[in-house]
Amino acid sequence: MDNQAVSPVTNTDQLYAAVDLGSNSFHLVIVRVVSGSVQIIGKVKQKVRLAAGLDDNMVLDEVSMERGWRCLETFAERLQDIPLSNIKVVGTATLRLAKNANVFIEKAQSILNHKLEVISGEEEARQIYLGVAYTSANHGNTLVIDIGGASTEVIIGNDMQPINLVSLDMGCVTFKERFFVNGELTQENAQAAIAQAKRNLLPVIDDFVCFDWEQCLGASGTPQAIVEILVEQGISDAIRLDYLYILLQQCIDCVNIDSLEIDGLIESRRAIFPSGLCILIALFEQLKISEMQISGGALREGLIYGMLEDCEKNDRRSHSLKDSIEKFHIDAQQARRVCDVAQDLYTQLCAQTNICNFDAMAVIEAAALLHEIGLHIEYKHYHMHGAYILKHLPLNGYSQMQRKSICHLVQSHRQELDLGLFDQYHPDLQPLLFGLVRIIRLSCLLSIRRKDNVLPPIKLVTHESHWQLIFPEGWLREHPLIDAELANEKWLQHKVGWPLSFS
Repeated sequence: MDNQAVSPVTNTDQLYAAVDLGSNSFHLVIVRVVSGSVQIIGKVKQKVRLAAGLDDNMVLDEVSMERGWRCLETFAERLQDIPLSNIKVVGTATLRLAKNANVFIEKAQSILNHKLEVISGEEEARQIYLGVAYTSANHGNTLVIDIGGASTEVIIGNDMQPINLVSLDMGCVTFKERFFVNGELTQENAQAAIAQAKRNLLPVIDDFVCFDWEQCLGASGTPQAIVEILVEQGISDAIRLDYLYILLQQCIDCVNIDSLEIDGLIESRRAIFPSGLCILIALFEQLKISEMQISGGALREGLIYGMLEDCEKNDRRSHSLKDSIEKFHIDAQQARRVCDVAQDLYTQLCAQTNICNFDAMAVIEAAALLHEIGLHIEYKHYHMHGAYILKHLPLNGYSQMQRKSICHLVQSHRQELDLGLFDQYHPDLQPLLFGLVRIIRLSCLLSIRRKDNVLPPIKLVTHESHWQLIFPEGWLREHPLIDAELANEKWLQHKVGWPLSFS
């Protein structure tokens, strides 16, 4: 069980809780709402694998129901101090499928002292999309995928609005029971699972491929497990089909689930990882997905935000940045000065190159606004302190890859450059990240006076790796401090092979 302690709170009216009775895991999340900010103060996650108790006649066995009821007894104690109106309890695919679901539901409601709602597949997909949209980077058309224990939800949406959604009867627990009997991992079993997933997708493919989505986000579960494996193996990249093929072969080489060992794969996901991986491969191939980022939320977050008023009016990124600036006592005016310079330089860079993508304007904005987040610890190494804080700071509205990039930009914004920080990023992304590093360093340097109306219009001219800053004639002579700082920065960038000149 993943169990994080709940902080004491005096005003219970500010507490909300969502309980998600999934086919693989049961989840409880508790949040506190303070001045419009949603703070997670407790989480409980327990592997119940309810779907494993379904027999061929779609009847739940007593053993699996007992596992679920024992888990809910733990949840019940945590829910006692939360107003009933602020609690949402839902069941998903297994309870939709089970013919004797009423037996489980009646006792579950008695344990929780709360109504349990079994939601439709479409409603589950809608709530998943809301949770993803509220907690993750979400711009333009977005494809969202959630592989559960007994169902898989596929949604296309824009900002907070789902456009098309579907819930398919296939999941990592049910596919394990069907295709990997006795835990055997063979090429034949895996291909059969992939083929069945493709058949399940066939009726809905055209409804999704007709959309031009700008990003694909995976919600928890199998995508999260894959990202953890990639990180453990030193790969800082999005999920790509090539990686999925390699991981599937690694599974097959282990012969049996009992002997499955992959660096970065946690024990609690080992049994259902191959089946979830097969479903994900089918999704990538059928929907022509080039890459997938991990989302920041899923069903339980959607349930929480669905209970909150006006959640659609909140800008998730702006709220995250504002909260961080206040919490860490960042000089907001100076942060804004640096950000304005950085955004101007980024715009000029994009006009001259073809490297801009990845929603990088949002990344450079966040890095600029938060670059002094470590100053409250001490000055000498505040960029390192800032990177450490950002590594552990949840930033709603940003993907995992974007949060990592923001962290590394803050670490790189001053002193000696360590380009090794970016070795784990995909080669296609590195030129853009290097450009962002140069921008934030120059923006901080040019804003060194910490005063408004100091800088004139500055022109950036780029030719491959050579950058030139052009100031109005005579301006640098009149500002010897910035002139000297630029000279030092020229040397630091030269040492890593980045020519810099100014006039």
